[in-house]
Amino acid sequence: MTTVVKGEKVLEVKDLKTYFYTQEGELKAVDGLSYYVAKGESVGLVGESACGKSVSALSILRLIPYPPGIIVGGEIIFFGQDLLKATEEEMRHIRGNRIAMIFQEPTTSLNPVLTVRTQIAEALELHRGMEKEEATQECIRLLKLVGIPDADRRINHYPFQFSGGMQQRIMIAMALSCNPALLIADEPTTSVDVTVQAQLLEIIDDLRRRFGTSVIVITHNLGIVARYVDRVNVMYAGRMVETAPTEELYSNPLHPYTIGLLASVPRLDSERKKSLRVIKGLPPNLARLPSGCAFHPRCDYAMPKCREEYPPLEKIGENHFRACFAEISKLQKAQ
Repeated sequence: MTTVVKGEKVLEVKDLKTYFYTQEGELKAVDGLSYYVAKGESVGLVGESACGKSVSALSILRLIPYPPGIIVGGEIIFFGQDLLKATEEEMRHIRGNRIAMIFQEPTTSLNPVLTVRTQIAEALELHRGMEKEEATQECIRLLKLVGIPDADRRINHYPFQFSGGMQQRIMIAMALSCNPALLIADEPTTSVDVTVQAQLLEIIDDLRRRFGTSVIVITHNLGIVARYVDRVNVMYAGRMVETAPTEELYSNPLHPYTIGLLASVPRLDSERKKSLRVIKGLPPNLARLPSGCAFHPRCDYAMPKCREEYPPLEKIGENHFRACFAEISKLQKAQ
C-alpha cells in the first residue's frame, strides 16, 4: 500500500454531469460526480461496467463524442483552470502533454499503419519541440523505461509486430512521453495475462513515485485497487456512493454496494467452503433510472425513504464519505 502524498490539488471535479441523448431518451452516464486528485496521489474509480467510470475520464479530456454525448454541467478544475471553459487550442496543448491517458484496448488505440517511433515521436515533436533525431533517442529511452527489449531496433516496428502486453507498454510510454502532471489509466491491464498485469502496474506505480505524477486508475479489479491506490471512489449509476482511503474502505465499507463488491472477491483468509456473495439483480438502465437511490432495487437494506429520495454524500469519518440512509451499525454487523 502506498502513502498519500499531501499537496496541492492537481484535479478537482465538481458536480460533473455528462448525458447522452439517444432514441431511448436522456441517458445520465455521469450525474453529479465530484472528487479530487492531489499531487503524487493515486486515486481509484471502481464499480461495475456502465457505471460511468470511463465517461467521467473522457469528460476530463473533453473527448465525449458529440452527438450523442454532451457535458451538460459541472466544473473540471486542473491547476486552477476550468477545462470546460478552455478553448479547443488550449485543450490540444493539455491532451497528451499535461494530462495523458492509457486507453483500455491498445490494439484499437495504436495506429496499425504507423511505426511505434512515429506514434511516440509525434507528441515529443509537437509538445516538447524536439527535432527528429532527438525525438528518436527519447523514444528509445521510453521503450527501455517500460521494459521493451532491443528498443533501438523495435521502434521501427509496427503495432501488429508486438504482443498485447508489449502494445500496452507502448501505450504507457506514449502517455509518459511528456511527463504529464496527471495520468488516467483506464483499465490498463484489460487485454493482458496476470503476470504481465503485475509488471505493467509496477511500471506505472514506479514512475508515479519517481516523477510525482498523479494517477487515476479506472478498474473493476479490487485486487489492483488494494495494491496500487491511495484512495478509492466507488461509483454506481453515474454517481459517487462511497469514498475513503483504501485501507479504511476495505476494512470498514459502509455502503451496501461497496460491501457487495468486496464480498464477491475470493479471499485467501476466508473459510475454504465459504461461498462468494453476489449482488442480486443488474445495474439499472441509465435512461430509465429508478426513483430515489438507484441502488435500492438491489439493496437488502432499502427503506421507503430510499425509493423516494437520493441520499446525499455525507461525511461519516475522516476522509470517509457515503451516500446511504442505512444505519451504519446494521451494515457493520452484516460484514
